[in-house]
Amino acid sequence: MLALLGFLSIVVLLALIMTKKASPVVALIAVPVIAAVIGGFTGEMDKFVTDGIKAIAPTGTMFIFAILFFGILTDAGTFDPIIKVILKVVGKDPVKIAIGTAILAMMVHLDGSGAVTFLVTIPAMLPLYDALGMKRTTLATIVALAAGTMNIVPWGGPTIRAATSLEVSVTELFNPMLIPFLCGLVTVLAIAFLLGKKEKARLDASALANVVLEDQHDEEKAKLARPKLFLVNIALILVAIFILIKSFFSPTLTFMAAFVIALVINYPNVKDQRERVDAHAKAALMMASILFAAGVFTGILKGAGMLTAMADFTVSIIPMSLGKYIPVLTGVVAMPASLLFDPDSFYFGVLPVLSQAASAFGVDPINVGRAAILGQMTTGFPISPLTGATFLLVGLTGVDLGEHQRKTIPYAFLVSIVMLIVSVIIGVIAI
Repeated sequence: MLALLGFLSIVVLLALIMTKKASPVVALIAVPVIAAVIGGFTGEMDKFVTDGIKAIAPTGTMFIFAILFFGILTDAGTFDPIIKVILKVVGKDPVKIAIGTAILAMMVHLDGSGAVTFLVTIPAMLPLYDALGMKRTTLATIVALAAGTMNIVPWGGPTIRAATSLEVSVTELFNPMLIPFLCGLVTVLAIAFLLGKKEKARLDASALANVVLEDQHDEEKAKLARPKLFLVNIALILVAIFILIKSFFSPTLTFMAAFVIALVINYPNVKDQRERVDAHAKAALMMASILFAAGVFTGILKGAGMLTAMADFTVSIIPMSLGKYIPVLTGVVAMPASLLFDPDSFYFGVLPVLSQAASAFGVDPINVGRAAILGQMTTGFPISPLTGATFLLVGLTGVDLGEHQRKTIPYAFLVSIVMLIVSVIIGVIAI
């Protein structure tokens, strides 16, 4: 009953969001609440919701202040010189811009944090996409694919969880996967190339040639610009990123402090400070509400035991005759499973049972772990409604979640399957 209720909740949620029958914030709150009532958890629902919101609170708070921080720096014109440099390197060719976006996202994601990748890459590239008329969905898809594939790195959350669950070292799990991992990155670059080609074909060549960012002048924007503080603002960004990577302080505190410093340095006048905060408050509040709504969704599904029940049911339906193919089956469903299971539920709930089942058929359990990290909350995390980073991505790009999922899921699945096929061919996932 719980498993069925959980699956129905996920399906209804995705259907409502992807068909635009309900906004994400409405669907994320209404669906789990109704499911909890149907499941008889009315009395415990308040605790489930509170626990879920507590879990998402650090991400939600970080998001609010990250939006304000990067909004202040954008107002100050910090990214304008960066865009000009990028234009000189990639020109006005959408193909080069798309590939450059993928490479930038891959480099930034070396720290293993999806939030940092989105917060750094998107604000830097979005003005360029808008100026050239390139679709924001293309930016969201490329950044998602690059960050998702890079999330397989040994210090990434899914790989660490898989190694811990299987009681093996991270190096033993990941090192043989280096070639498939690199093939995945190449596939992402190939997809970026194709998306860039589509953009180039869609856009008028003469219109692209006539785009001139340098000569555009906005009187209001010019009043807010602080060109003399460019190096100071860049240094502030680099320090914030360094602190995030080294984990000296929590992301929440880091962005709170960075926001305050950026605001005071660029706009010391209290009236100006209030106006700048007001200018970005709507976007920050809108996406923060979605993040906290996501906390309600995951809180109820976890607290009611629906996620655990779904995990048990998924394992139980695997036919005994397919036992030796469990690693391959895991690799195939890993990416889509990101829509159903949060990383903890999958790696500490589903993976142990799958690995034990594989072991019974003479298959080394580590094969299941390697297959799992090819998609579950790696290529799948930037499209999953169960992660705050997904809402951060769509919030920064201004893209509808359903639209992002429809465009990105097929490509994410393709990258995952390419890595799986390479893994099987070279023998790092044995069957």
